[in-house]
This record gives sequence, structure tokens and C-alpha cells, in this order.
Amino acid sequence: MINAKTYAGIPDKYAKLDRAEVVLISVPYDGTSTWQKGADKGFDAFLAASDNMELYDIETNSEVYKKGIYIAETVDENTSAAAMVEQVHKTVRKYLQQNKFVTVFGGEHSISIGTIRAFKDSYKNLTVLHLDAHADLRDEYNGTPYNHACAVYEASKTTNLIQVGIRSMDSTEKEAMNKDQVFFAEQMIYDDSWIDRAIDMMTDQVFITFDVDVFDPSIMPSTGTPEPGGLLWYETIEFLKKVFMEKNVVGFDIVELCPNPANKAPDFMVAKLYYKMLSYKFCQQDYDDFLENTPSIGEAKKIDKIKEHNEFEDENE
Repeated sequence: MINAKTYAGIPDKYAKLDRAEVVLISVPYDGTSTWQKGADKGFDAFLAASDNMELYDIETNSEVYKKGIYIAETVDENTSAAAMVEQVHKTVRKYLQQNKFVTVFGGEHSISIGTIRAFKDSYKNLTVLHLDAHADLRDEYNGTPYNHACAVYEASKTTNLIQVGIRSMDSTEKEAMNKDQVFFAEQMIYDDSWIDRAIDMMTDQVFITFDVDVFDPSIMPSTGTPEPGGLLWYETIEFLKKVFMEKNVVGFDIVELCPNPANKAPDFMVAKLYYKMLSYKFCQQDYDDFLENTPSIGEAKKIDKIKEHNEFEDENE
């Protein structure tokens, strides 16, 4: 199925395949999710929110849509999870072979199995950066290795897998997990160095698979299995910005948005996330001077600690 509308309502001249640097593939598959359904409706909610988003990004002083964003044919294979994964693999690989920056929007997390396979075919020594509340390292679940609970099991065997934000898993997943490359949410809150340490573990070529339930449910309730204790907006985009600055991000996917018609704020946040990630990829050289002197979250924490130390010394003089 071909999508008739353009991404974010951008002019047609920026939405044609021959001039677009970015391809956006929708995979509205929700066949293996095990609690709240609705990820198959995520892309439509994302597009509707994108239509109402300002397309100038203040931080990067840019309008990244002018790089061109083409909405590809929808991968609507749903006869089985295995068939869907194979069709995703073929579709993503087709656009990678055309030298496009390929982005994929789910759907549930099982779609990433096919996406990662395609990027693994195209890039040697690939790092998969997995942001998620869940480990997703089961070798099979409910009788299939193509379940959303198995989303990065294959990647753990074939790529350099780094996991961030994890706070829910089954005991059997410990066998497939490389704990040295997992950043658990409950440890991250006490460790200001986690961003730099995670980046140091990455190879040059990085694919990002982003499950929106990595966010805390206070800002992202619209997902299939929300878990308390997640990441917030600015710490997340600070991390992503550094990854894009220091590594060659070759593509990404976003999964597990389950829209709630009564609360559209999460839809809008995911729309901003997608656009922000594109801005970091293509427009970092356009950073505006007036934001350069604004401290990052990590820098702000260091400043606060220095202030607290100085205040303590003043009190004890």
C-alpha cells in the first residue's frame, strides 16, 4: 500500500523518493503483543501529530524536512510474524541499497528483527543501541522466535548490542544478556557517567531501536506495557544527541506507540522524537550560537554539586 499523504504535510517537492535523503517505512503489525493492543495504530497517530508540529528545530537551528522525507509503501504483511519479519527485511534492504537513510515506525517491537537483519546485511561490525524498558532477549515466546519479547535476541548474537533503560526481564534472559553492556534504569539514576560509558562501547556504525516504553509512564502512558521508573525527555535526547555527534547512526526505528484518543500528548512527543533524531543526524552543523552556552543535564548536575560544596564550606567557615 502506498501512502498518499506526505510526512508532516511537507511540500510534495520534499516528499518524492528521487530527492529524499530519508525514507520512512510504516509497519503496523501488532500480532504478538501480549497485553494492551493498539501499536498497529501508532503510525497514523504519529502522522497526525506530525501534521501539527512546528518544523523549525530551535536547538539545531534547522528545518530538517528540507533534506526530503519519503513515506514508503506500508509493510502490511500480517499472515504470520515470520512472514512480516521477512517482508520488513526485504523492504528495508531495498531502500538501503538506494543509499537512503532508512527509518521504520511500528507496530510492536517484533518488527525490529527484520529491520536489524537488513542493517546487519549492509554494515559490518554494527552496534545495535536498544532503548527499552524490557530486555526482549527471549529466544522464543509463545511458540515463536518472532515475538515482541524476542526483539533483540538475534541481535545479541550477531551485533554489538547495547541496552539502555532496562527495568523488566525474565530470569531466563540472563543467559543471553551481556550485563557489561546493559544500563539498568535503577543504576542510571545514580551514575552520571552512563552516557559516556555507553558511547565508548559502541562501534562506529550504530542502528538505534527505540521502544517508547523506555520513557517513564508519567510522560509516555500510551504504550503496550508501561513500566515505572523510566527515562524523561531531556536526559533521553541529550544521550541521543551525543550518540549522533560521536557515531555514524545509520538508521533507527521507533516502536510500541499505542495511541489513546483521550490523550494525544504522547503521540506528539513521539512525533517530536522522530524529528529531533533526524535533526541530530543531518543538521548538527547548524547549531545556533545562543544555545551553545546552555549547559547540558550532565554539566548542570556538576554545577549544582559545585554550588552545594561551596555552600557547605561557607556554612562551616
